[in-house]
Amino acid sequence: MMRFERTSTSKSRRKTLGWIAVTLGAATLPGHPFAQINQTSNRVALVIGNSAYKGAPLKNPVNDANAVGASLNQLGFNVIQRENTTLRDLIEALREFSLRAEQSSVRVVFYAGHGIQAKGRNYLIPVDIDLQSEEELPTKSADVGELIDRLSAIKHGLNIVILDACRVNPFSAGVIAGPDGRRIRFRGVPTANGLAPVEAPMGTLLAFSTAPNGIALDNPGGKNSLYAKHLLANLNTPGMPIELLFKKVRIGVAEETQRVQVPWESSSLTADFCFKSDANGSCGR
Repeated sequence: MMRFERTSTSKSRRKTLGWIAVTLGAATLPGHPFAQINQTSNRVALVIGNSAYKGAPLKNPVNDANAVGASLNQLGFNVIQRENTTLRDLIEALREFSLRAEQSSVRVVFYAGHGIQAKGRNYLIPVDIDLQSEEELPTKSADVGELIDRLSAIKHGLNIVILDACRVNPFSAGVIAGPDGRRIRFRGVPTANGLAPVEAPMGTLLAFSTAPNGIALDNPGGKNSLYAKHLLANLNTPGMPIELLFKKVRIGVAEETQRVQVPWESSSLTADFCFKSDANGSCGR
């Protein structure tokens, strides 16, 4: 069970998710959301690439995760990296990340793989999903909104959530292969493409590989997705403020796709930040 729920009528679900509330909902370290962010220390990142979906495989996500994870490691992040996560793996990765998040001033989540929206909420899909109806999504996938809520409860530092998860909805035809390879047809399918819009809470930047309800290209002709390609091209630029970094990513992807895919961000950051400091140890203007 994966949803980060604050309330639930299910005792078993509360038991499964209790560690999340304890870890991220408890007292936070002293700090102020408007404080200057330390550019070089206390950085943690969770990097996930899911490719091996039966019936709806993706070429790029594992490559994207490997490349982004390596870059973040070089930039001083303590990286938790996972590939082709089952629901159990996804739970464990988020648990480990949450334990470290409280002690970190910069927290990054990068996810590449299938992501869908249903009833206005966004979900990240594990590779072993066995879905019979839309109503099962909250317990068989990761609710992005709940993750963001938990991270924003930490009243110091900043959160950066990067979702390259807007590929074609794998359930839109009403048929998907289950973990045993069987073709499953079900009712109540989430039909909207892409992800639903999300407003970033204070101290958080949300970056999406395409605009709300849009489709991101998996780029079967290249090693990385188009979004990851342009993200990686700018990530190590010394002194580049994070807002400018994602602007350059957006321009690069939009130009390469003739505006078919236009990345989108929502930000409520209150401090300057760049992934790599300039020669003076700060972010340029």
